[in-house]
Amino acid sequence: MIGPQEFALLKAEHFMQDVVSYYSVEDTGDKLAGAITEGGFGSVPILASDRKVMGIVSEFDLLEAIANGKELSRVTAGEIMTREINSVTPDTPVLEIIQLLQSKHLIRIPVVDVNGVLAGIVARRDILLGYLRATKPIWTF
Repeated sequence: MIGPQEFALLKAEHFMQDVVSYYSVEDTGDKLAGAITEGGFGSVPILASDRKVMGIVSEFDLLEAIANGKELSRVTAGEIMTREINSVTPDTPVLEIIQLLQSKHLIRIPVVDVNGVLAGIVARRDILLGYLRATKPIWTF
């Protein structure tokens, strides 16, 4: 068990999920919508063949496509993804991640290595769970 001060010293690598569902620019909107809804994600990263993050497709992007009259089965991730993404590295401090998530109204943020290759994802929920586990003597679900 650690206290709140020590918790503030933790980094993305302590919270990130390293098994991440990701997709390519050719994947269709309906495939992404299925993954997001079935997986309980708010967004999914879109990767190039070298695993570098090219963008993110969120629920917002999919809803915007629908609102603009597009059929999700006929639109690709490359057409609707957000290209200007925020990301962190494995050594990004937790308080910096929290600030970024809050200021940009993000649910999840990709964790990338120095080459921009996807290493994992940190979600708001991961940080909250990590805080509870780190600062409570006995924490159960």
